[in-house]
Amino acid sequence: MAQPELSNTLRLKRLGIDTHQEAVIYMRRDCHVCRAEGFSARARIRVNAGVRSIIATLNFINSDLLAPGEASLSESAWLHLGAEEGGPVSVAHARSLDSLSSVRAKVYGKKLTDAAFGEIMGDVVEGRYSDIHLSSFITACAARGLDGGEIVGLTRAMVAAGQRLDWGAPPIVDKHCVGGLPGNRTTPIIVAIVTACGLTMPKTSSRAITSPAGTADTMETLAPVDLDLRAMRRVVEKEGGCVVWGGAVDLSPADDTLIRVERALDIDSEGQLVASVLSKKAAAGSTHLVLDLPVGPTAKVRSKADADSLSAHLLNTARVLGISATALQSDGRQPVGRGIGPALEARDVLAVLQCEPSAPQDLRDRAATLAGALLELGGGAAAGAGVAKANAVLDNGGAWAKFQAVCEAQGGMRTPPTSRHQKPILSETAGRIVTIDNRRLAKAAKLAGAPDAKAAGLELHAALGQHVETSEPLFTLHAETRGELTYAFDYIESHPSIFEIELLE
Repeated sequence: MAQPELSNTLRLKRLGIDTHQEAVIYMRRDCHVCRAEGFSARARIRVNAGVRSIIATLNFINSDLLAPGEASLSESAWLHLGAEEGGPVSVAHARSLDSLSSVRAKVYGKKLTDAAFGEIMGDVVEGRYSDIHLSSFITACAARGLDGGEIVGLTRAMVAAGQRLDWGAPPIVDKHCVGGLPGNRTTPIIVAIVTACGLTMPKTSSRAITSPAGTADTMETLAPVDLDLRAMRRVVEKEGGCVVWGGAVDLSPADDTLIRVERALDIDSEGQLVASVLSKKAAAGSTHLVLDLPVGPTAKVRSKADADSLSAHLLNTARVLGISATALQSDGRQPVGRGIGPALEARDVLAVLQCEPSAPQDLRDRAATLAGALLELGGGAAAGAGVAKANAVLDNGGAWAKFQAVCEAQGGMRTPPTSRHQKPILSETAGRIVTIDNRRLAKAAKLAGAPDAKAAGLELHAALGQHVETSEPLFTLHAETRGELTYAFDYIESHPSIFEIELLE
């Protein structure tokens, strides 16, 4: 909709306020424009600078931080508006947010139509939803649930709100893990294996939502991941695959906005998870998809019944979208690999690809299993021969060579950083490890600074079924500051043990 000519003009002053990705405009409470327009705090305001405009949330300032006739923006708003210090902006009320009536309907349990989801996602991508509005939508969908038709409708709306890639002739293969299992960083290994075998795998990955590291966070310690569509296409055309951050290529941009708020709310409901995963796959042009569903008492998927339900929704939605998919349920009782946190997980990936004797065998086995399933699904291996082929490509160095080539194509290979501070966590008794709490391990890694502090997290030294002695290290905390190390350690000390140890008789 064309916007009217605006005459309410203010000069911009940069205050350097970081509100993450939320667009905020700051104005004096006694500003003549505020009085004339009747603006109130938290109002949604359209801000124009030249030919560009954004919707921002209004915050008032009751001091001389801004002079009369001045306004300021949050750093994310400066970036999106392309504004300049001292430059003029014009402001006015944003048009009414009609799609919010559908959000309210969902709050009260009403089923939403495809058209309603389309309007909501369109407004989300245009930046018309504040974080409060987004929180309401996410919470309503999580609390009230989405049925199969709504999941498909939300997924289609998220795809339609962004770009969609076309890579030419299929198969275009992909893999996704639903998450909840710390250290399960198989994706970079799988991309290296299947592209070395001649399949095309343009992998777009997310940053962490509620975990200590997402695939994009880990890959970023090894190579640049903020590639735009042109750069991504160049890498895929050259090497057959990539591992990039999906948020940089505008595929299902509504998903990236929702993920930001889901992370703050610590909510990742089934319906939204399905829509998030498959909207990105459809937008990326995937035709064949292997889904990994780790199942365990402290994983995201806690029971076989939950896994069966999630699998059914994923496979049904994939079928409607024209994606050939298969879902594998895997052991989610303990972390995979040794590292939890971006750089620590990256070191595990390198160890597997380089076939180091000390490489975590569980990470290699899981990656080979998933890569094998993807090779068979995409026609890169005969039925039943996929795992053997995946292991052969690891053993002969083909996967490692391909991974290095992909990293170079993405902008150059990097060395993962090393933490400045470490502290081992010791067993308080001797015995056999019978349970490991994945969720509390992940929380400890996050309190140590992961994923924002790339070298932070923890390194495991013990596994299920292992016998340990008193004062034997169970894991080591890694942090970039002493304060974060202490914060994580205090959390561990003030809660029951993450490792349940059965006493020896």
